[in-house]
Amino acid sequence: MSTENHIDIQQLSQSERILLAEKLWDSVASNQDQIEVTESQKQILDERLAAYAASPNEGTSWEEVKKEMK
Repeated sequence: MSTENHIDIQQLSQSERILLAEKLWDSVASNQDQIEVTESQKQILDERLAAYAASPNEGTSWEEVKKEMK
């Protein structure tokens, strides 16, 4: 990794750090197809999908979660 663009994050204002975080996230999101999923992550996803398929009505709906948060 190049250090040519080294930024002392603590020198930035809170607004500047938020903007930097957004730019960083956008750079990651724009390359989603390059993100590798490990075998252990795939296994966890498969287990969760199987649990959902076995009991699709278990858990709390998103609407209920939002309501509880308010």
